[in-house]
Amino acid sequence: MRKVDLLIHSAAQLVTSASPDEPKRGADMSDPGVIANGAVAISGERIVGVGDTPTLLQKFVSDRDIDAAGKIVLPGFVDSHTHAVYAGNRIAEFESRLRGAGYLEIMSAGGGIFSTARATREASPAMLKATSRRNLAAMFSLGTTTVEVKTGYGLDLPNELKLLETIAVLDCELPVDLVPTFMPAHAVPPEFKGRAADYVRLVIDDMLPAAANWYRASHFSREGRPCYVDVFCEQGAFSVEESQRVLEVGKLLGFAVKAHVDEFTNLGGVGMALRLGATSIDHLDTITPAEIRAIAESQTIAVLTPAVNFNLGSTRFVCARDLVDSGAAIALATDFNPGSAPCLSLPLVMGIACRYCGVLPAEALNAVTINAAWAVGLGARIGSIEVGKQADLLIADSDDFRELAYTLGGNPIQSVIKRGKVYPGNE
Repeated sequence: MRKVDLLIHSAAQLVTSASPDEPKRGADMSDPGVIANGAVAISGERIVGVGDTPTLLQKFVSDRDIDAAGKIVLPGFVDSHTHAVYAGNRIAEFESRLRGAGYLEIMSAGGGIFSTARATREASPAMLKATSRRNLAAMFSLGTTTVEVKTGYGLDLPNELKLLETIAVLDCELPVDLVPTFMPAHAVPPEFKGRAADYVRLVIDDMLPAAANWYRASHFSREGRPCYVDVFCEQGAFSVEESQRVLEVGKLLGFAVKAHVDEFTNLGGVGMALRLGATSIDHLDTITPAEIRAIAESQTIAVLTPAVNFNLGSTRFVCARDLVDSGAAIALATDFNPGSAPCLSLPLVMGIACRYCGVLPAEALNAVTINAAWAVGLGARIGSIEVGKQADLLIADSDDFRELAYTLGGNPIQSVIKRGKVYPGNE
């Protein structure tokens, strides 16, 4: 018998989300890879055995056993689109929206992204880290073991680099793994009002090269974790042409590509992002049937953020059912940020997506695990329970994975296992 560090056994359901070489699509999205009476063997930070409990108990002996009888064991959640590092809040704007103000209306009046940018610029690195640490720790307790984090609330070089440094520090200090995305083209800052072309030139000539140098010297690069470039291609933010210029230069400098596209208005950004080979294109609330087909024929992941629509009180949600049925690979993300989506919980996002976007619980689960992992370029390492992958797992207090989307508002996660280390939560 092989000696291992940890053996989790007797799970009512071991939900593997297994997909060895690519994200799930089409009919595969509805297969969560359930093993009844399942078990997982872990050695160090890696999974070394997956199967039913009787088989694994014959193969492995462990220093520590966890009896998961009556529980589900599943992959750690991956949040593939967040703005989790910022200062301040937008509670007053939340109340303004309740009185009828629109998101773009608030932004055009100097609120929204600009409000958070002012607070973030004024915040010391210590203040910024403390606020962001609290949010990321809460996400971890809710089962999120890997988080993509964007800059974009600095909107000048010193503060955008301050955000990157904060992401790096928190990645080292917290158990959750972070994936950095450089997004200075989040909005045209007030000091460049009416001069969007000048700001785009600053982003291209100064900010992107500086960030590329930062990434090359960072531990993210040494560990083989990608760094992305992203842009908000939207009315009132950046045009398709401006977005393309930013992403093209970022790609030449070594960044992988993401894009905020078609959140409020369809500018035609899907085709631009697909031509650039984007790892993911995100939001997609106003896409057309032709764009759905184009995404389905590509390798790009469609990252959907229904908590935004829910938070903004919208009655229009992305056509996730059409995307899945077309064969597109979809992921779900919180888009956690202080304005449009102050949502920390991927289980809640799953519940919203099932109710308003037409996906099934199994599809939602695969969309926050294996497909979300591919959406941050780490699908070969995380996102499923398969031999050789990083041991990022969850134990949830339920005997049916569908309950994660069925029950709203609570925290079903009993324990988080990150890189093979057990973090008890709501036991």
